[in-house]
Amino acid sequence: MARVKNLAVWTLGAAWIIGAACAASPAQTPAAAIAPGAMPRVGTVDERFQSYNIEAVEVTGGRFWKPYASVSTSHADAQPAANTPPGMNPSLYEYRQPIDLSNPRLRKLAAALGPAYVRVSGTWMNSTYFQDSDDPAPMKPPAGFNSVLTRKQWKGVIDFAHAANARIVTSFAMSTGTRDAAGVWTPKVAQAWMAFTKSVRGSIAAAEFMNEPTFAEIGGAPKGYDAQAYARDFTVFQAWAKANVPEMRVLGPGGVGEGTPLAPPFMHLLTSEGILNATGPVFDVFSYHSYGAVSSRCAAMGTAMGTSKEAALADDWLSRGASAEAFYAALRDRFEPGKPIWNSETGQAACGGDRWASTFLDTFRYLNQLGSLARLGVQVQMHNTLDASDYGLLDEKTLEPRPDYWAALLWRRLMGATVLDPGPSPSANLHLYAHCLRNQPGGVALLAINADKDAEQTLQLPLSAERYTLTAANLTDSTADLNGKPLELGPGDALPVLRGVAVHSETVSLAPASITFLAFPRAGNASCK
Repeated sequence: MARVKNLAVWTLGAAWIIGAACAASPAQTPAAAIAPGAMPRVGTVDERFQSYNIEAVEVTGGRFWKPYASVSTSHADAQPAANTPPGMNPSLYEYRQPIDLSNPRLRKLAAALGPAYVRVSGTWMNSTYFQDSDDPAPMKPPAGFNSVLTRKQWKGVIDFAHAANARIVTSFAMSTGTRDAAGVWTPKVAQAWMAFTKSVRGSIAAAEFMNEPTFAEIGGAPKGYDAQAYARDFTVFQAWAKANVPEMRVLGPGGVGEGTPLAPPFMHLLTSEGILNATGPVFDVFSYHSYGAVSSRCAAMGTAMGTSKEAALADDWLSRGASAEAFYAALRDRFEPGKPIWNSETGQAACGGDRWASTFLDTFRYLNQLGSLARLGVQVQMHNTLDASDYGLLDEKTLEPRPDYWAALLWRRLMGATVLDPGPSPSANLHLYAHCLRNQPGGVALLAINADKDAEQTLQLPLSAERYTLTAANLTDSTADLNGKPLELGPGDALPVLRGVAVHSETVSLAPASITFLAFPRAGNASCK
């Protein structure tokens, strides 16, 4: 998709909870005129555009961000770990047993979002040793590693991906245990891992060499690791990958902490620009990670890097995904012109998400970012995480869907891969995005979010549509309603029927702080046929 230059943050509008249309009052903002049949094509996104992460630490077992609801204060949880960033309180982390990827509820809910990519990576993967035997993991990892991934655990990932209609994305270990006497990366561990993957009918769709090289030392790289060291190691990695996993697309550089203020002074930042200068144009896909802020867990990094629930509907907050994309897309255009761009890790806030990341309040950001990045030309966005900590789409203890999951499910059901231009919005709080309607030739789907907590917005529809409106009694509820009815799993974890409410060609009122998808199956849009 061609990149759209100087994109203003496009507003989303949301329809009223009851689904009834009503005339706009004179005091309201003028209605946005919607013309589904005439919306021009902007470009396309990957069929697996909306994807998700399962942290490597979930697969191996280990310490990850402790949910705010957790009351665990055990001595074991409070112990420092090798992967704890400097200046961070180790009590913010909590030990997790390896995740059960065969769990029927987990598989069913993940499959409903498919096709997708499942990225199994994170800082933990940088220092994970693959044990190429059927023996249990040792109590202590080999020298130079912090964790062990067993054959059984990795086979579980492969089986999960097959069951969930997901293709695997990952990264490779690059800690001191992977290096030769001269300190150069070697593919010994990677070779054993990929050979086993192929032996059990697995495949890797894409991978970054390492997770987040902009924070290389925090991530497990040798002390003093710089752009030249990365380029040296990547040369070895690239040659090995082409010879042994030629079907794997190489993503990179996968930087984070740039374009938004996420790098405190005490953390050494290895810039993406420096890496790209050292490597040259070597990546199949340009990848980056982005968070609009750090959570309150990481307040030690500085209050300027945090956010608050009071700001969650403000344009400054909703536009941060597009701001980060602009920074990294400019680097892509300079160093890797024409390459696809993927946002391979993102979420409400770094460090596990804020307390309200699990509530309806974050759904505005979640969908706004999907809409804006699709329009900007990002091909894939991977949400962190599927089920861990407060920014997970699912509650990690119960696997109950959170509001962001229901939003993701509606996106999956309605928003196709062809991106359209819905036209301008008359209000700064009404953000509009449009795609071709999934599996409906000529049809159009409009996403509208009313980010105004106090005022209604209106849409003028030229033809009938089906409306799907998400609301919550309170913005910080951990549940959501669809057209006024609670969204919840049924017997046997059956997903609810996502049924729209018919609206006709007229002015439709959109309630304050609500989100609406409108499906126009008979739009007759030539770009969608």
